[in-house]
Amino acid sequence: MTDTSKPATSNTAKGKSYEGFTAEERAAMRERAKELKASASRAEAEQAVLDAIAEMPESDRVLAERLHAIITANAPELEPRLWYGQPAYAKSGKVVCFFQNAGKFKTRYATLGFNDPANLDEGSMWPTAFALTALTDDDEKRIAALVKRAVS
Repeated sequence: MTDTSKPATSNTAKGKSYEGFTAEERAAMRERAKELKASASRAEAEQAVLDAIAEMPESDRVLAERLHAIITANAPELEPRLWYGQPAYAKSGKVVCFFQNAGKFKTRYATLGFNDPANLDEGSMWPTAFALTALTDDDEKRIAALVKRAVS
């Protein structure tokens, strides 16, 4: 008997080669590594958040700085940290709220979002994200109230 088995073939499609990770994927991996490194202490995590804010385009940076001040003043129990490279605020290790800058995602507005641990339930439907283009005094009061409610 002779062995008539065929050689193993690759899983890649014919004529196509694997080029590796995209620039965006590599950047996301670097950001995640920074997040893990910064989570060692609250001070390091907060500094990582402040550094990320400082790197934002001016319009996003102004919003992020103001949100950081509002959130830390009204919910000091929330721990600042990076989440997908963006400022976030966690309670017991779970992200309660976060900021997404418009520049990173190439959108026309930044976003303040709330995750599952936020106590914002209102009937059977409630908002979990808010578009931000600027912050008025009324907006700041509303955000302060939302953050206090989220951690209650």
